[in-house]
Amino acid sequence: MLSFNSDYMRGAHPLILERLLHTNREQTPGYGTDPYTESAKQRILEACQLPQGNVFFMVGGTQTNTTVIDGLLAKHEGVLAAESSHINVHETGAIEATGHKVLVLPTREGKISATDIELYIKNFYQDDTYEHMVAPGMVYISYPTELGTIYSKTELEAIYKVCRTAEIPLYIDGARLGYGLAAENSDLTLAEIAHLCDVFYIGGTKVGALFGEAVVVSRSSLLPYFRPLMKQHGALLAKGRLLGLQFDVLFTEHLYERISEHAIHMAMRLKQAFLRQGFSLYIDSPSNQQFFLLPNDVIKHLSTQVSFELWGALQETHTPVRFVTDWSTTEEEIEALEKCLEGLNVAEVSTK
Repeated sequence: MLSFNSDYMRGAHPLILERLLHTNREQTPGYGTDPYTESAKQRILEACQLPQGNVFFMVGGTQTNTTVIDGLLAKHEGVLAAESSHINVHETGAIEATGHKVLVLPTREGKISATDIELYIKNFYQDDTYEHMVAPGMVYISYPTELGTIYSKTELEAIYKVCRTAEIPLYIDGARLGYGLAAENSDLTLAEIAHLCDVFYIGGTKVGALFGEAVVVSRSSLLPYFRPLMKQHGALLAKGRLLGLQFDVLFTEHLYERISEHAIHMAMRLKQAFLRQGFSLYIDSPSNQQFFLLPNDVIKHLSTQVSFELWGALQETHTPVRFVTDWSTTEEEIEALEKCLEGLNVAEVSTK
């Protein structure tokens, strides 16, 4: 059975496993105070061109989002985010559990606009009763979005300008950041991302690591007591070197970039395999997540050979589906999928 369900199905890149095994018997200080974590921090800050920044390592995306958002917001504030955003849909109310609220904005192909952010903030403070309402205290976006789309440099600049004018931080969820930066139509670099927001994280769990996310803060004053807050959230790993060491490997000799580019190459081949058979895109994603609108008969037939995700509940005749590639997807797996799709189209499957 071929699997294209998600980008965290396999373990870790072999170079990471080799380094973990090689250093396994070493004894180092805990909680990220070891030399491997310090090396990883310096490598990341250098790649981001943020000499005055700071880096914190956490285990997973939801843990990272809740801890960062809780740290950036005052008690009476909420976070502006897309209706389709991960924190609004797929984190089981984790943000609300911290005492904050997700303030939903309309989305276009998974993205929010500077105009809508500005309008929301303007309308909020023009309301005479705003003191009785949850204040917009920050903006959350993800790169790529939940639909695999990416913000252009112009779009990100406009959003950050609104945030600076409103004096609220912009936070970027980078669970799949490597795949977004490697997308064919991306016009952003890691360093540009770092300078067009206040806090973001570099996802490792979905991009080559066993687990781990690297939170990058442009200036320490934004999160002055972040390590104690991490401890409160159960996010300060005792064996912190397991996180630091993995990112030290990922940011050696551009490994993070290289494996991300590979995933995008595989995703584009996968997309073309479906388009050659006449199937329709659900959304045109440039990243490692590919979405198609398939007839239910095709889904049933294909599911006997390939594992993938329905994007929502099964609909009456056609249903959106998601296929995901990652750092570990092989040429052989794509070729096997292409064979499964050969000669498979709407008309033929519907008559079987």
